[in-house]
Amino acid sequence: MMNSSAGPDAPAIRITGLTVERGGRTVLHALDLDLARGTITGLLGPSGCGKTTLLRSVVGVQRTAAGRVKVLGLEAGSPALRHRVGYVTQAPSVYGDLTVAENLAYFAAVLDAPATDPARVIALVGLTGHEQHVTDRLSGGQRARVSLAAALLGAPELLILDEPTVGLDPVLRADLWQLFRRLADAGTTMLVSSHVMDEATRCDRLLLMREGRLIAHDTPDELLRATGAPDIDSAFLELVEAAR
Repeated sequence: MMNSSAGPDAPAIRITGLTVERGGRTVLHALDLDLARGTITGLLGPSGCGKTTLLRSVVGVQRTAAGRVKVLGLEAGSPALRHRVGYVTQAPSVYGDLTVAENLAYFAAVLDAPATDPARVIALVGLTGHEQHVTDRLSGGQRARVSLAAALLGAPELLILDEPTVGLDPVLRADLWQLFRRLADAGTTMLVSSHVMDEATRCDRLLLMREGRLIAHDTPDELLRATGAPDIDSAFLELVEAAR
């Protein structure tokens, strides 16, 4: 019998009591949360608050001190999740000396993705016409899109994106968020970290973090209503004050 935790109504991510310690310091403090499938959840907070550590824990590459992380009904990092979870780190995770097409052909082979998949993801991220360009000679924004394209190979059910729009111009940021919305509308679950508060309104739900703790988990509208703040930046400050 199939485990009910893997059913279609079960959370895409379930975290209970997650604690991470590094160098004698607690980085994440007993976090508990569920993330629904087919939604965009924004993970927001200042640099150093634990966002990347939380994402690494979900992907299954972070050593944890306590707690449990289940992803799509399985333990985080399970081999069976390899083709079901896409992960984009802050730094481009592709080979600079290969062309865009060569990078994506290589990662498609590693993932056993269809031979047509590189062309599909190149079009998705807006790199058509750049297939034969060496990755190191692309702009920073274009390199970021190559990394995103690699994560989209095989059409993963869950995408973990660590500050995917950092350093990008406003037009490209808007284009990527439109892509994220199309993916979520098609059923992909997305967890997207950012320290840019104005991206919060593009998310279905928000996780606000400070010093390794979750200080809020709600929709943007509910956070504004609960705090009476005019924007998410102000709401975050209100919640920080309330948590002191």
